[in-house]
Amino acid sequence: MSEKFIIQGGKPLKGEVQIRGAKNAAFPILAASLLTKKVCIIENMPLIEDVFRMNEILKSLGVDVSWIDKRTLKIRAKKVNPVKIKKNIVAKFRGSVLLYGPLLARSGKINMSQPGGCLIGARPIDVHLDAFSQMGVKVSSGKNLNSLEFRPEKQDKTVILKEFSVTATENIILLASSFSQKTIIKGADLDYPVQELIKFLKKMGVKIKIGSFHKITVEGLRRPKGAEHKLVSDPIEAGTFIIAAAATRGDVIIENVEVSFLELFLKKLKEAGLPIKRIGPKKIRVKPWKKLKIDKIQGFPYPGIATDLLSAIGVLATQSNGATLIHDPLYEGRFKYLEELNKMGANIMFCDPHRVIINGPSKLFGRELGPFDLRGGAALIIAGLIAKGRTVIDNVYQIDRGYERIEERLQKLGADIKRIKA
Repeated sequence: MSEKFIIQGGKPLKGEVQIRGAKNAAFPILAASLLTKKVCIIENMPLIEDVFRMNEILKSLGVDVSWIDKRTLKIRAKKVNPVKIKKNIVAKFRGSVLLYGPLLARSGKINMSQPGGCLIGARPIDVHLDAFSQMGVKVSSGKNLNSLEFRPEKQDKTVILKEFSVTATENIILLASSFSQKTIIKGADLDYPVQELIKFLKKMGVKIKIGSFHKITVEGLRRPKGAEHKLVSDPIEAGTFIIAAAATRGDVIIENVEVSFLELFLKKLKEAGLPIKRIGPKKIRVKPWKKLKIDKIQGFPYPGIATDLLSAIGVLATQSNGATLIHDPLYEGRFKYLEELNKMGANIMFCDPHRVIINGPSKLFGRELGPFDLRGGAALIIAGLIAKGRTVIDNVYQIDRGYERIEERLQKLGADIKRIKA
């Protein structure tokens, strides 16, 4: 049965909130556990729908997966049978694409359904398939099925990614970690999920070096060791709560903030007039602002502002003085949620599929809304928190995919938000 959020807006958020483990770092590390027959332990796992689905897929492959405490997983992939993979679950979320690399490493041949995920525009995996081809993988693609076959060659390989892609970078690292030849990846993305994966693989015995100009060198081994790792806290979740606090003109302390992955994001918000103070190594306080002016925000690969934060920033921009240009060069469907904001009273002009101009400040009014994707859904929650009256958000499963019981955490900050059966 589907569920809804009911929000009565207009209350500034106040209090403290802790950030959970990083969703996008969990997937590649779960996938990396397939490279070894030894036990892997992963701590600080977020309790979200996409992690639960990934665990279902691992179990369908024959992997032993168990929770040894509330947020710690024990995984042992002693036997792996790609034929038994649950294709219907693979089709539900994007993170399943990260199984390509380790399953090729374990079995040499796979048939995989096209991965699903958020409706934020065309998200083909051609960058992955092109990179695999450069590794010597034979690729055959149909409408909803990809067949890949890999026979390791003895010579070193150089892979040039045709665009910055976190998951394509991770997939090639995962495959390259399974054999001893050197693989050089050029045009690699270096955001926090990639850096976390590299830390984990090094613990497994893989030699990996991050070079200059987005270059990564991998020297793998045939039998990686088991490893233990504690996930980094989620920078995107941290950014979401920072924006929620700012949008409601609240006074909130956010704990477990990985500041090193949010430096430009925080700099832009400070320049816009948001009082943000770092009160500890991983603790930030957001206080009410007096004047807010956001001129231009562009999503860009690390160390730029993550595209996943643009949706929340779009809501904050409705409260900014004057025009704000937001540019997402990657996804042409990212801005669908802004159509819902216009229904709430925002003044937003769509320039093209990648650029919008948001004129503010605007008074928002509660409406019944339907989130189109994970980050857009979280953004609509923020819109509901600042809107006058009652906001209803349908299909909260999309939000549950990436945010652990977000309504309960907002309630502790004073928000009037409830989860009900649809």
